Amino acid sequence: MDENVNPMYANQLRRQEPELVIMAVGEPNTPIQGTLDPEILCWCEENDFILVTNNRRSMPVHLGEHIELGRKMPGIFILNPNLSIGRNIDELILIAKGSFQDEYQNQIIHLPLTKSRYTD
Repeated sequence: MDENVNPMYANQLRRQEPELVIMAVGEPNTPIQGTLDPEILCWCEENDFILVTNNRRSMPVHLGEHIELGRKMPGIFILNPNLSIGRNIDELILIAKGSFQDEYQNQIIHLPLTKSRYTD
């Protein structure tokens, strides 16, 4: 989780799916708060973590530059501000349980992946 994602996301994901490894920028063994996005992408690559963020504006640029340098990124998920926290969390859990290794490599995925007949 990047530092601008509400800590409730990490807390709820850990509570609902304790087998998932969830780390947030600023926690022990992660980049410190204020770390630049390109450095966070490198950390995610080196530690094989998908990044969850709400940065729609600059993250596509940073990912493009990262790939141009010959690097890889396990993936980036961008939360949807029009969905409730619970719905975004449900989407992340669905993705975590139903994805295969490297499925989202070098991609930015905007939530939701699923369509719902319910509105948030």
